[in-house]
Amino acid sequence: MNPTNGRIALVAVLAIMVSQRTIAQVPNAAASATCDAECAAQSQPNEESKRLPTGSAAERKARMAARANAPAYTRKFDLSGLPPYVPQEHPAGVLRVAGNNYVGDSPLGQWWKAAFEKFQPGIRIEYDLQTAAIAVPRLYFDLADIGINHEPGFYDRLSYLRLKGFAPTGISVFTGSYDYVGWQNNLVIIVNEKNPLTRITLKQLDGVFGSLRDGGWVGTDWHPEFSRGREDDIRKWGQLGLGGDWADKPINVHGYSVRYATAIEFSDKVLQASDKWNGDLHTYANYRKPDGTTYLEANQIVDHVKNDPYAIGYVRFHQGFPPGVKVLAVSKGDHGPYVEYNIDTLQQRSYPLWGDQSFWFTVKPGEKADPKVREFIRFVLSREGQELVQRDGKYLPLTPQIAAQELAKLQ
Repeated sequence: MNPTNGRIALVAVLAIMVSQRTIAQVPNAAASATCDAECAAQSQPNEESKRLPTGSAAERKARMAARANAPAYTRKFDLSGLPPYVPQEHPAGVLRVAGNNYVGDSPLGQWWKAAFEKFQPGIRIEYDLQTAAIAVPRLYFDLADIGINHEPGFYDRLSYLRLKGFAPTGISVFTGSYDYVGWQNNLVIIVNEKNPLTRITLKQLDGVFGSLRDGGWVGTDWHPEFSRGREDDIRKWGQLGLGGDWADKPINVHGYSVRYATAIEFSDKVLQASDKWNGDLHTYANYRKPDGTTYLEANQIVDHVKNDPYAIGYVRFHQGFPPGVKVLAVSKGDHGPYVEYNIDTLQQRSYPLWGDQSFWFTVKPGEKADPKVREFIRFVLSREGQELVQRDGKYLPLTPQIAAQELAKLQ
């Protein structure tokens, strides 16, 4: 599989066995070091997964079985502002839903199916939730009605455009997981705990991690107005406002292999979807060590940052970052506000590096979506659908404001 477009089955994934607990905010630099070691250990194959082909959907499902049924948070958001589901139509037939395996691995997918089919007894949902890699391809080959995935990668979009003649439609259905590895955790920026920096803007991140470019992408459209010159490069800590001995010290940058979906997501959010990275960027990927254990890419990034006062990295958040690193507040604008990463700012999407999952589907220009698709989306964005997201406890439910914005796209 090519992981560039999010179609990736990792040899091992970041994992944390999380018991039911309330998660209120990001831990400080003194977070437990033992959790980091436990996370690495729990990412290794178990007896059941060892019997399956490495990297396959079945092998990954076996490795993640325990986590799939354990919520990562017990926080209860007020969902009373979400509209209750009231059917507008009662179509009949099979609704084919493909993609995101985490929806199928956890109880969420079956909860949605059971609840929706009570409202709509004429519709029968058929899931194919082996991997997000199939979400958009099954759409453009007319093998699914809905594909569940994050933003499609470049070639998924291009293939869809070539076969359909127009772009797929996407509606965001929940926000990325706050603290559950594998359930699309959100991006955070980390520095060494000795670093006095506490906050950073998206433009500064572009300066740190990016480089001169002649444009960037929006979907499959090239935009030369996204170009920038070398004068916007940030390579010394003094350029981020640090003085004294820090001013002329180099910024040592760390991140994921640029073939990974995580790197593509970071590029889309920070580098104007450009392929031009800082030439000194250190990149990492999961690899199997001689003792048979897997050294996870995120752990490699964290290890380098905690051992280098002049390092900075982007990484998917999980509880248990070891002592030695801290998470920066991030601003979308050049002058603030700077937003800390916590469960509230993530659920509200005020934290700029939030992630999500969307329902992708086919709507010809000037027409409406298939009634079965439309009704299922309306259900998932309703109070009943989002209460099940919260009950599952990995992804975060939408706020009423975000749900209203997404529902408007159905018009």
